[in-house]
Amino acid sequence: MSEHGFHVHGPHDHAVEHVAEHGGDGFSNKIAVMTAVLATVGALFGYMGGATQNDAALYKSNAAIDKTAASDQWNFYQAKSSRQNLAEMALSLPGADQAKYRAKMAQYDADKTRIKKDAEKLEASSEEWNKKSEHALHTHHQWALATTAEQIAISLAAITLLTRRRWLLSVTYAVAVVGFVLGAFAWTHFDPLGSLMAPEAEIHAPPAAH
Repeated sequence: MSEHGFHVHGPHDHAVEHVAEHGGDGFSNKIAVMTAVLATVGALFGYMGGATQNDAALYKSNAAIDKTAASDQWNFYQAKSSRQNLAEMALSLPGADQAKYRAKMAQYDADKTRIKKDAEKLEASSEEWNKKSEHALHTHHQWALATTAEQIAISLAAITLLTRRRWLLSVTYAVAVVGFVLGAFAWTHFDPLGSLMAPEAEIHAPPAAH
């Protein structure tokens, strides 16, 4: 091990070193420039993939927070319902203060209406965050595919340079173009396969009656 530690060479490094050591003919220069471009584009794709993955995690966290808040509201709703039922039972007792318990029942009913709206709003917000998370995760997968395609293209370019097989250059171009197209799909949020590539819908149990 050298005093400067390990240094891992990638396909682009080998391509540049080959040109520097053996002199750059037109073919070698073309490969070196192409691998530099592909490495740069691949790095950008990788950054975007990481960013969308972070977004997906953040959206999922927000969905969980709102879902928990909605559950708390429904528990509060059930507590108000129980108090309302007790007030209704007290109303039927002999000598009960009718006006007092009727007022309480009306207040509990109003509270339940407000709490129900808040709970439903939080549930809708949670569902919206979940949809955003799924969309961001799907976009992350597209960026990941685009990055992988560019990495394969760089490796093919290095093999092309070492073997001097010009037909491999066409294959390299084709794989690089596929990566560019996948990156464009991710950038524009375009899904060419529609629901075929979408995550399978989760099976939810029917909500309990409130």
